[in-house]
Amino acid sequence: MAGPRSMSSNTASLNGFAPAGASLPAGERRKPRRVLPGFGLTMGYTLVYLSLLVLIPLSAVFLKTAGMGWEHFWDVVTAPRVVASYKLSFGASLLAASINAVFGLMLAWSLVRYEFPGKKLVDALIDLPFALPTAVAGIALTALYARNGWLGSLLEPQGIKVAFTPLGILVALTFIGLPFVVRSVQPVLEDLETELEEAAASLGARRWQTFRYVILPTLLPALLTGFALAFARAVGEYGSVIFIAGNLPMVSEITPLMIITKLEQYDYQGATAIASVMLVFSFVLLFIINGLQAWSSRLNGAGRAR
Repeated sequence: MAGPRSMSSNTASLNGFAPAGASLPAGERRKPRRVLPGFGLTMGYTLVYLSLLVLIPLSAVFLKTAGMGWEHFWDVVTAPRVVASYKLSFGASLLAASINAVFGLMLAWSLVRYEFPGKKLVDALIDLPFALPTAVAGIALTALYARNGWLGSLLEPQGIKVAFTPLGILVALTFIGLPFVVRSVQPVLEDLETELEEAAASLGARRWQTFRYVILPTLLPALLTGFALAFARAVGEYGSVIFIAGNLPMVSEITPLMIITKLEQYDYQGATAIASVMLVFSFVLLFIINGLQAWSSRLNGAGRAR
């Protein structure tokens, strides 16, 4: 009859691991069990899935654009109406991301450092732009800021027109970009020890000095990441902007709308030309975001090591 030691050895060998102190036969290597299949099969599935959903469609955009010639391509992407849409899309996105960087930091600070009635509700409402369909958000903002809306009826008598103007585009882009900043900064604030601020105060530092030299260096990588994410989302936003923009040529037309306009005119090469410009810019943003995230990870790791 086998003893407890031999039974445990058999059980361990069935599980794919040799028991402690046991020697493996010559030439046999220990192979731990893996939940997923081998590297080759997993990588094959990954490449096929990535190609079907991302690489092939994006390659089709560049291939379609390549057939129009450089001069035609340059004429399309530098047309005055298209250039005006670039300026509006990128300028409004940059301004909206800057506003979100300031007020998103303040909102994240309030959620982490203070207790107040309705805190959980406010924390949940931050994610509303993620869950809300963009078209619904655009209709809601238009109804709110239109001439007969709740806010528009108060602003227009003061000479402030929001709906159907570039200011309305800024409002919509700020709305959809706020969660990116808050959710990027909030975890870093939660890990930031309050003892650092207390130590700075005990050494005679003022509140601004504490924020400038103690808090901001730690928050800056996460804040820049949230800023870049909000900017990238705003550049490609369509649904929430199209209703409140008014879509006036040379005034309130965004670049995604120009692509839709080209498609409606059956100018597929012109649409892909504008899309390729946006695509290149998106790749640049992606590299910047990845670099900021890597920088943030290195700084946080160095801070914990100290």
